[in-house]
Amino acid sequence: MTDQKTFTDERRYEIVQRVREKRRVQVADLAETYAVSAETIRKDLTTLQEAGFIRRTHGGAVPVERSATELGVRKRTMFTAEKHVIAARALAHVPTSGSIFIESGSTSLLLAELLPDDAELTVFTNSLPTAISLAERPKTNITVVTLGGRVRPLTLGEVDNFALRSLREIHVDVAFLGTNGVSALHGLTVPDNAEAEVKRAALGISHRTVLLTDRSKIGTVSLWRYGSVEDIDIIITSEVADAAEIEAIRAAGVSVELTENSPSNSDRT
Repeated sequence: MTDQKTFTDERRYEIVQRVREKRRVQVADLAETYAVSAETIRKDLTTLQEAGFIRRTHGGAVPVERSATELGVRKRTMFTAEKHVIAARALAHVPTSGSIFIESGSTSLLLAELLPDDAELTVFTNSLPTAISLAERPKTNITVVTLGGRVRPLTLGEVDNFALRSLREIHVDVAFLGTNGVSALHGLTVPDNAEAEVKRAALGISHRTVLLTDRSKIGTVSLWRYGSVEDIDIIITSEVADAAEIEAIRAAGVSVELTENSPSNSDRT
């Protein structure tokens, strides 16, 4: 990613934090703070509003309820490079043979794309993009099994009774999960109840459970709670995630692996 792209990504992330802390920000003040034009800040606010992080007002922005937002799978371009690094780190927890579960989500999809073709793996997934990505490989030892169920258009993840029944019938070596929010106090949360039901069931199907999450999910609380942080064995996230929240999660007995956040891997739209 270019230096300009990285600067834009970091500026927008800081703007979200300012909005949440101050409850209201003004375009003119942000333009002065970041030494950019008012038009640049307006573009930033438009992008952040489309992603569900803030709500634009006349001359500025205010926060939205975190529980009210859910981004479609095709729009999950926030922190793309950071997610790549997290996915690459997760590879260390993939067995050379055996079975794994990969949940629907943008970071989980990146992990699936990194799986080596020579791995003797059975991959269960409720993610159509993940299943297609793996199944389309011309030469691979990976066997792909989908859960079935209703497909949510927003996430392209399978949910409801068929998916839940499949989860009750499997047990894998490692489950790689995603989330919309993770908090030591409020636990693991998502905006949709059907997704929460699947995630709740997925917490009990493996010897080891690994949560893959970028910085924006750490400390975020969404609408439906499906588990506590203690239900997770390992959380992989960025070193720039909320330090106080990471400390609280570790105090709960959860292992947290932090990936390096360098200028080359800190992008987002």
